[in-house]
Amino acid sequence: MTDLTLSIRRTIKATPQALYAAWLDPATIARFMAGGADQTVTGAHTDPRVGSSFRIVMTADKPIPHEGVYKDIVPHSLIRFTWSSPYSPADSEVTIRLAPVAEGTEVTLSQVKFLSEGARDGHRDGWARILERLATLLTEAAA
Repeated sequence: MTDLTLSIRRTIKATPQALYAAWLDPATIARFMAGGADQTVTGAHTDPRVGSSFRIVMTADKPIPHEGVYKDIVPHSLIRFTWSSPYSPADSEVTIRLAPVAEGTEVTLSQVKFLSEGARDGHRDGWARILERLATLLTEAAA
């Protein structure tokens, strides 16, 4: 089932610069990067350089570590990284594309390789929740 993919597109009322910074700053990640409705981020570390790693711990009942390595980083337009957790294979990859539009920034998040259709669907729900939290965070920051 590793050939499964997902893609989510959302327009967020923020600049590409603000979104790019949010995805790479551990203090900001800790405020939005929880995929479950009852999750919080209890640990976040990033070293946003190609070949370097990140670690995010999402916690509800128990801590769930998510780790990866940055593969591509293009300021204000692209972030690509591996994504490893108990619910995804170690060679799963996430790509975030940022494109300016009249209403803010169009964010396209895609992920490849999943353990099952259920895992892909769970990730789709989690990423949608993460993008919603990110949009709320940046909208409140701009107000």
